[in-house]
Amino acid sequence: MYLYMLAGLVLGAILASALVYHYFTKGYSKASKELAENTARSLQEIEERKVEALKAGESRKRELLLETKEEVHKAKIDLDQAVREKRLELQKERQRLEQKEENLSRKAQANEDREKHLNNKDKQLKEREDALSNIEFEKQQELERLAGLSLNEARDILLNEARETYTRDFAILLKNLEAEAREKADLTAKELIVTSIQRYASDYVSDATVSVVNLPNEEMKGRIIGREGRNIRTIESLTGVDLIIDDTPEAVILSCFDPIRREIARIAIEKLVFDGRIHPTRIEEMVEKARKEIAVTIREAGEQAVFETGVMALHPELVKILGRMKFRTSYGQNALQHSIEVAKITGMLASELGLDVNLAKRAGLLHDIGKAIDFELEGSHVELGSQIARKYREPEVVVNAIESHHGDVEATSMLSKLVAAADAISAARPGARRENIETYIKRIEKLEEIASSFPGVEKVFAVQAGREVRVLVRPEEVKDEDLIIKAHEISKRIEEELTYPGQIKVQMIREFRASEYAK
Repeated sequence: MYLYMLAGLVLGAILASALVYHYFTKGYSKASKELAENTARSLQEIEERKVEALKAGESRKRELLLETKEEVHKAKIDLDQAVREKRLELQKERQRLEQKEENLSRKAQANEDREKHLNNKDKQLKEREDALSNIEFEKQQELERLAGLSLNEARDILLNEARETYTRDFAILLKNLEAEAREKADLTAKELIVTSIQRYASDYVSDATVSVVNLPNEEMKGRIIGREGRNIRTIESLTGVDLIIDDTPEAVILSCFDPIRREIARIAIEKLVFDGRIHPTRIEEMVEKARKEIAVTIREAGEQAVFETGVMALHPELVKILGRMKFRTSYGQNALQHSIEVAKITGMLASELGLDVNLAKRAGLLHDIGKAIDFELEGSHVELGSQIARKYREPEVVVNAIESHHGDVEATSMLSKLVAAADAISAARPGARRENIETYIKRIEKLEEIASSFPGVEKVFAVQAGREVRVLVRPEEVKDEDLIIKAHEISKRIEEELTYPGQIKVQMIREFRASEYAK
């Protein structure tokens, strides 16, 4: 039974497989047929489109060829037209150049003809000039023969006669011109100076260099000297100042050319005397303290001067150098106070004249800056001051004011002249300066020597403390009309050879006396 069932299953499976294969084979054949038909139709469509595309491309190609030919033809026509125009323009330009060349040739020929004509004229004029020179030479020889004088002799006679004739007129004219100019200049200068001085007020007290230290008693001298002189040697070696201890009661004299070192020594000794402990170690401490105090004092003095005058933007080193002038004196006048006065007076003069007031004050404040170091370096304070100003890049106007305020170089600006005037005002005002007897006598002797060196001078007297020179001349050698010229020459020599504040009047005196006795 099981065998029949197994055989039935196998037979059913075979039949089922046959049926499935039959259906699948029939369906695939139908799909393949449809696919082939679709492919054929697509190929036909592609072929048709290709033919159409070829036709369109041929048509576009023909159109492009036509457009290109038209553009080429048009460009050729334009090029031909441009070539023709350029050729015509070049032809016209050639014609103009040929015409110009022809004109230049004609002008060159005309110039050549004119040059030949001028050469001929020049030759004729030269021949005529030579002929006239010969005639003039012959006439001159004839005149010299008739007059018995040569040409140079006759010229000298005429010049001497003219000099004698017009010397008096020239002297009178010179006197009138000088009087008129002096009157106008004096009036203007007096107005400016009086206005400036009225606006500026300052104490008329001159400073003196402190060189004496007062002691409480005579015993202190021995303590300052120390055992075997060790204290005094220490002070002198540390400060560079010579201590003079003599019979002057209760005082020690300090001697040194450097005012700052002398001031350091003075402060140190005063501190030692006040403290009472005087020995080398203590001396070193006090000297060092005195140096620091002086450095602070110098800086503060410079800053105070800058603040008082209103001069801004000064280099810090310039301010320190300016402060050193607090301990410098000239003829008893404090150099720093003098510089402040000059700065203020210069600023006021500049304001009256409408000039730069700030620059004027700057030049006035720095005009004597070289005096702060002239005891340390070689050279005049003018040279050293100009070097300092250039080192710290001060304006050229300030440098020129420093160099020209004593007449060492020529003043190149009005401010330089104002600084020189303000310097003279500050130095010449009452009580500003003191002059020692030796310098005064030398100045008076030099004045009389300069005036006596001129020919015709009989006697010379310097009066009014050297502010007036009276010159007596010999009347037989000097005429009245020569007095004005000689006074002018003497004043010029005094200006060139002497340095003095204010002005010096030269008074010429010519006196003729005739005496006879009745018997």
